[in-house]
Amino acid sequence: MPGGRLTEQERRQIALGLADDLAYAEIARRLDRPTSTITREVGRNGGPTAYRADLAHRATEHRARRRKPAPARGPGARSHGRDDEAVREYEEAFTTLLMQQGLPKMTARVLTCLFVADTGSVTAAQLVEHLQVSPASVSKAITFLEEQGLIRRERDERRRERYFVDEDVWYQSTIAGAQGIARMAEIARRGVTVLGRDTPAANRLENIARFSEFISESMLRAAAQVRELLHTKPETTPPDSNHQ
Repeated sequence: MPGGRLTEQERRQIALGLADDLAYAEIARRLDRPTSTITREVGRNGGPTAYRADLAHRATEHRARRRKPAPARGPGARSHGRDDEAVREYEEAFTTLLMQQGLPKMTARVLTCLFVADTGSVTAAQLVEHLQVSPASVSKAITFLEEQGLIRRERDERRRERYFVDEDVWYQSTIAGAQGIARMAEIARRGVTVLGRDTPAANRLENIARFSEFISESMLRAAAQVRELLHTKPETTPPDSNHQ
């Protein structure tokens, strides 16, 4: 398996693979490279929808000329003897996944930082330093995440704003998603009345409403069931009193 930096020709092949909707693992197999190399390359150069081989190659050369030693730890005071490069690669892979699911790049990077921080919280200053971006970019991403119910903010003992992600983040996100789908059902059903029942448009909207209601209710039930399961401590089996 070849090592070293990707060549310009390899980057062209990555771009072609993305254009053909190939999975990262398939692109990596064709180049005889680790999948993590492809994930990192695409994630740091615009993501799967904006990747361009020529721009990625120039950006990599530019970074190589300006490269500075990376700090030993990122936000949340990582420790436990972790490999910093492996952590960075994982952050890039997680960020790329969140982007593929529809989050803007900066929002995905901020959320990833919160997920991998042992404390589950960071300050704006820590995010700015770790991501090497402007405070305004961080603020915009934080506002979006807060509106989606993915994070919360509090002031610590030094009166600094601190952002938290907790164990219920996916539950809260699922609830918000289900509520959005329920609103779609309400709007669609309103259209049935406006456009007149038994018309083609009304029938279409009625189907949208019924589908959305079913999905929303199913999501709410499933989220409640999984949350209860995850928060229920397993019962301990009492010792057998007859066993000596």
